[in-house]
Amino acid sequence: MKNKIDSIVKIAPKVFQLILNISLIILAMILSILLIQELLAFGTVLLSQGTNDYKEFLARILVFFLYFEFIAMIVKYFKEEYHFPLRYFMYIGITAMVRLIIVDYENPLDTLLYSLVILVLIIGYFIMNKTPRERP
Repeated sequence: MKNKIDSIVKIAPKVFQLILNISLIILAMILSILLIQELLAFGTVLLSQGTNDYKEFLARILVFFLYFEFIAMIVKYFKEEYHFPLRYFMYIGITAMVRLIIVDYENPLDTLLYSLVILVLIIGYFIMNKTPRERP
């Protein structure tokens, strides 16, 4: 009985890692399709006559970068042997908050709070880069 449990304990992480890897590959494919769709929509907004909506233009650029950052994070996950670098989450958070400021600027208090969130993320990124990489 103990040998059977030990073998399950040894196999379980490999099975879960395989499920996670397959799921991330599928997610990367879906995000790639959405990235291409966003690029086409971006081109449509850019080439349409009489459209001077710079807010939509900037929002589409930032959505494009969000897709791009998520795909880059998945690629980095596989390159760094199944590890998500924390800095990529910071990049995504900063980009998402900048997009919110551009798109939803009606309420000044919300804009101030979004700006404070960006400041906290940048301070966290700075602290993360200044601390030594090796941990005891």
